[in-house]
Amino acid sequence: MDIKNKKISDDEFYRIRAEVLTQWPTGKDVDFQEAVEYQKSIPEDRRFGAKLIKAKNEGRTLTQPRAGVALINEHIELLQHLQDAGEADLLPTTIDSYTRQNRYEDCENGIRVSQQEGRSMLNGFPAVNHGVAGCRRVIESLKTPVQVRHGTPDARLLAEITFAGGFTSYEGGGISYNLPYTKNVPMERTIRDWQYVDRLTGIYEEAGVSINREPYGPLTGTLVPPCISHAVAVIEALLAAEQGVKNVTVGYGQGGNLLQDIAAIRSLEELTNEYLEKYGYKDVIVTTVFHQWMGGFPQDEAKAFGVISWGSVAAALSRATKVIVKTPHEAAGIPTKEANAAGLRCTKQAISMLADQSFSDTHLADEKEIIKRETRCIVDKCFELGDGDLAVGVCRAVEAGALDVPFAPCRVNAGKMLPARDNQGAIRILEPGNLPFPQDIKDFHRAKIEERAKFEKRDASFQMVIDDVYAISKGRLVGRPRK
Repeated sequence: MDIKNKKISDDEFYRIRAEVLTQWPTGKDVDFQEAVEYQKSIPEDRRFGAKLIKAKNEGRTLTQPRAGVALINEHIELLQHLQDAGEADLLPTTIDSYTRQNRYEDCENGIRVSQQEGRSMLNGFPAVNHGVAGCRRVIESLKTPVQVRHGTPDARLLAEITFAGGFTSYEGGGISYNLPYTKNVPMERTIRDWQYVDRLTGIYEEAGVSINREPYGPLTGTLVPPCISHAVAVIEALLAAEQGVKNVTVGYGQGGNLLQDIAAIRSLEELTNEYLEKYGYKDVIVTTVFHQWMGGFPQDEAKAFGVISWGSVAAALSRATKVIVKTPHEAAGIPTKEANAAGLRCTKQAISMLADQSFSDTHLADEKEIIKRETRCIVDKCFELGDGDLAVGVCRAVEAGALDVPFAPCRVNAGKMLPARDNQGAIRILEPGNLPFPQDIKDFHRAKIEERAKFEKRDASFQMVIDDVYAISKGRLVGRPRK
């Protein structure tokens, strides 16, 4: 597939669009001009991007949960509970797994069975099947901005329907919704399909409707070094900007070391602005999202609240624009609406208590600098491998292992890089694989992990990685060997 990091022409976009809208019958209800007018009728305080910009300017951190069920009325009830009882600043609509795989017939069956059983038999909201009218019922029932959260490699029809349906923010990207989510989908295909989503967002922008776009930050969720997720976020922000996106939220998943987490969020915003400015995208507004711990959770509810609180502290002190909140039922499966609301209130309380406090440390500058250097190595290598074209270069970088996401299921991902924590719990790189780092950066990581190995009186090995993956669910940050 021939791809370039170049704005899709109108002729090509509308040719593709004619095919996209026929993927499921609800596509015929999308009328772009009518959708623009509908979007313009949504008040400013219910627009996702506007609320993020306001929070950024005021130095506040907003709260947002994850949530989605199969049927419209039940989904509305769930979101209203999170809005009112949970005091959420922003709301999600998490999309079901069948929609993520474009299996709309299975969605239809899931809706039917959910109606028969009286409970959701899908793990999210099948927005494509409910169509534009169904989406608008959700939007009109709420007084809080709503975002589409999913995990879809080909999210074009979902974008068409939810944009027309009144959603004002859309998560995902061609890298972050490929490597962590798929096994056999070529990178070129997801990059191309997400260029369509970004161009659609750009066309709405040109019509006077700003829709927020958010690359998915945590990737595989556990032990992802900041430079890896930062590189993906910066690249997806650049690809989106080329297609006309003007409002971007870049994300990062909590690592657990407070200093590293604060350095990560602050450096992420700075790096994104740096690269957007460098490549001529001077009018893109950048905000940040901090994802609370994405790995295993303690089964004990009180201990789970401890993990949630720690994530809330990191989000508040880093001055992230928003935080994605977890629930005390993470270890048990899909949370109840009450547990989801409890996680929101816990996070809100911690953020409120820290609103007027700041975190400053000489080590913070050092950590930010190492993250920035590593990220630049990866992003610049993508440009180099693509002979200046980022869309081409990122595909080649994944193939070469110059961009390598740990524990990703996708076959094109090299999987040679291995992370582990250092003696203070910061995520370092045990095995760099083919990451394009100079020797001094490799030596830095090796020294940090050897320091831990010496403290624990064992060799630095893959066992450390395994121990770290399960550590938080067992009540620790660093996976120390049992004594």
